[in-house]
Amino acid sequence: MEDNKIRVGITHGDINGIGYEVILKCFADERMVDLCTPVIYGSSKIAAYHRKVMELPQIMMNQIAGIQEVKPGQVNILNCINEDVRVEIATPSTEAGQAAFLALEAAMADLKRGEIDVLVTAPINKNTIQNENFHFPGHTEYLEKCAGDEHKSLMILLKDNLRVALLTGHIPLSDVAHEVTAKNIKEKVTLLNNSLKQDFGVVRPRIAVLSLNPHAGDGGLLGSEEQDIIIPALKQIQESGILVFGPYPADGFFGSSGYEAYDGVLAMYHDQGLAPFKTIAMEEGVNFTAGLPFVRTSPAHGSAYDIAGQNKASAESFRQAVFTAIDVYRNRLRYEEANAHPLRKQFYDRGNDNEKLDLSKDEEM
Repeated sequence: MEDNKIRVGITHGDINGIGYEVILKCFADERMVDLCTPVIYGSSKIAAYHRKVMELPQIMMNQIAGIQEVKPGQVNILNCINEDVRVEIATPSTEAGQAAFLALEAAMADLKRGEIDVLVTAPINKNTIQNENFHFPGHTEYLEKCAGDEHKSLMILLKDNLRVALLTGHIPLSDVAHEVTAKNIKEKVTLLNNSLKQDFGVVRPRIAVLSLNPHAGDGGLLGSEEQDIIIPALKQIQESGILVFGPYPADGFFGSSGYEAYDGVLAMYHDQGLAPFKTIAMEEGVNFTAGLPFVRTSPAHGSAYDIAGQNKASAESFRQAVFTAIDVYRNRLRYEEANAHPLRKQFYDRGNDNEKLDLSKDEEM
């Protein structure tokens, strides 16, 4: 049987957190395999352990040792870690961190070879996953490195038409102001504009940019970054044809639902964007990594040790991450197809007696 469905690679994340719980709950719905071909990178033994501990519904899984064994119409689980690894639910451990890395490494290898179409990552513990091959603040930075130096990533948190991107990601708050530069603002706004077009099908995106300081600096009284850096950068971006507006004070912007008038929002730093986003969209929020040659999403929550193993975690954010990955993949295909053969145009040289450039001499009408 030929597999025409999108292959969704899924990494199991931190095996001591809620990763397996949300994965198992998501694919307990048999309709999911009608939509895609899931390939879970992890361990069938660990999956069975989590299912048993929480008394979750039984799921028939196709256990495989390599991607060539994937079967469409089934939930596939690719065993890529040591089956003897110890699971300590709700407890951070280096063993769990290593298991998370091995699954991510195996999935990335298959993604680069085109064996899977998109990647959905369950939450990791950013501390325990650190090793000689993973020395990054999170998934986003690791994936950017895997994509190559020519690619720059952009973190976008989204739910429906609310899309919040970050100028700065996983860095200390004390370093944020140093990263608020005209160069970075132009780069991130351009990445967001391009992603809105190719990944979400927005023809003429409207982008709002938040201020760094309270009340947008109050004309310099509460900080000069708006006057000296952000506003001049936005003017230059506007001159390039991108519809960008701001800077807006973050409190009033979200409090008054100002975000509803825009296709995307660029926040200056992590909590400025994620605190209001998760207040609005915690249960269904999705983390999408834009700017890369492949599609990656994840749920908007973390490993959640406080409820791990208690059958309390909602699978909705993870489910939406799968849906979003599929949608973005399809949107990119449509965008590439639409822009592969632009319609031939007739141009007039008004400086040369309005002579028409004939593009149809060799064509029959």
